[in-house]
Amino acid sequence: MLGSIGAVRKAIADGTEPADVFAASTARAARLDTGGQPVNAFIHVSAGEAGAAAPGLLEGVPIAVKDNICTAGSPTTCGSRIMSGYRSPYAATAVRRLTEAGCLVVGKTNMDEFAMGSSTENSAFGPVRNPLDRDRVPGGSSGGSAAAVAAGVVPIALGSSTGGSVRQPAALCGVVGVKPTYGRVSRYGLVAFASSLDQIGVLSRTVGDAACALEIMSGADPYDATSVDRPPPSASALDDVSLAGRVIGLPREYFGPGMDECVRAACERTIEQMRDAGAEIREISLPTSPQAIPCYYVLAPAEASSNLARFDGVRYGFRAPGAHDLDDLYSRTRGDGFGPEVKRRIMIGTYVLSAGY
Repeated sequence: MLGSIGAVRKAIADGTEPADVFAASTARAARLDTGGQPVNAFIHVSAGEAGAAAPGLLEGVPIAVKDNICTAGSPTTCGSRIMSGYRSPYAATAVRRLTEAGCLVVGKTNMDEFAMGSSTENSAFGPVRNPLDRDRVPGGSSGGSAAAVAAGVVPIALGSSTGGSVRQPAALCGVVGVKPTYGRVSRYGLVAFASSLDQIGVLSRTVGDAACALEIMSGADPYDATSVDRPPPSASALDDVSLAGRVIGLPREYFGPGMDECVRAACERTIEQMRDAGAEIREISLPTSPQAIPCYYVLAPAEASSNLARFDGVRYGFRAPGAHDLDDLYSRTRGDGFGPEVKRRIMIGTYVLSAGY
């Protein structure tokens, strides 16, 4: 079981070859799909021998990548039939920076189609099961990445977040999930859902591992004008972090009626741990919270309607057979290629972008 970056680095320092670590990771990925209830965390697993790991801080560390983040030469499907057969000619900046630091990509993880969902049940490749309890979902839309980390296939995995799709599956699978501030990590190579909200994030088993990966991925990128030119956060700075004297706000709107009692109890335990560590806990109010979901369901589908117009059967991916003319090709390809959740969001977005609405 590949529990942490530190464990992998120690094994390699003790003489284990990076190729053997990679082989153990791919073998564990395959075992997730044995038995009557496959986890189905991966859409594509790298075959054969691993390439040589670049020398660096993460030399030989296997990673998994959500399948809406481009990796050079391997499939990038976004969990959708409409992207079947597409192989990216380039790697996303976040992936490239990690591989330059020595990481090896084990495979591409399953996801809600075009990152639209919160359970990873809306995939053209079938639903993902939670490896901790295969009768339950892993959360979404980065459920495949969260499941891969929770099952010990990889110590870190990349996900993407538009409205919670890294932190929510991390919570359901019992791992660490970080969605950075917009602009901290380049979006170059992330297939767009809603461009003003999308972010590449990281899932891991420890906070330190998440911080290490985030430090390597962060920084300005000439291929993404929205990336921020600031020094990346230092993972080593976590060693000196103390909660003593810190003020932590608890928005009362987040602890109202309808909150699951198990979740409430877990939050209360964490609050007590923070208080014991010296933090001041203060109740606050975020009065615009009730408007968050209505705003999301205007902005995100509107951007999705525009962004997904590029998938038409002409340029790349799936092309429906038997079309009589161009309009028929568009209609058949998008009708057969997109799943029901994606179609719903495109239709909502097209509506809100229409004149008069």
